[in-house]
Amino acid sequence: MPKGKPNKRYTGEFKQMVVEAVIKEKMSYAEAARIYEISDHHRIPNWERIYLEEGPEGLYIERRGRKSTGRPHKLPEKVEEDLLAEVQRLRAENEYLKNLQALVMERERHQKKKQR
Repeated sequence: MPKGKPNKRYTGEFKQMVVEAVIKEKMSYAEAARIYEISDHHRIPNWERIYLEEGPEGLYIERRGRKSTGRPHKLPEKVEEDLLAEVQRLRAENEYLKNLQALVMERERHQKKKQR
């Protein structure tokens, strides 16, 4: 698209009119783009998909820009408590295994000293 030329916005009514014409009159996307003076005929299949999936009201929703990821969903309180309890248990188990490993290493060193 040439610089300085803004993107054309099509109204929901216009999109609905084009999609319904394509469906009822069984015209091609390129033909519909030429008749309705749409710069890119690749837009029409997107409009048709939205029309068929969400109905005509779906064409009235502004879909430009990036989608918001939003806030992460809060876990149910019971699940959160269970996860926190498991984290505590795993930390305690980790600490126990570290201490056990240190004891085993100490015992092995002590045994090696005795053998010499």
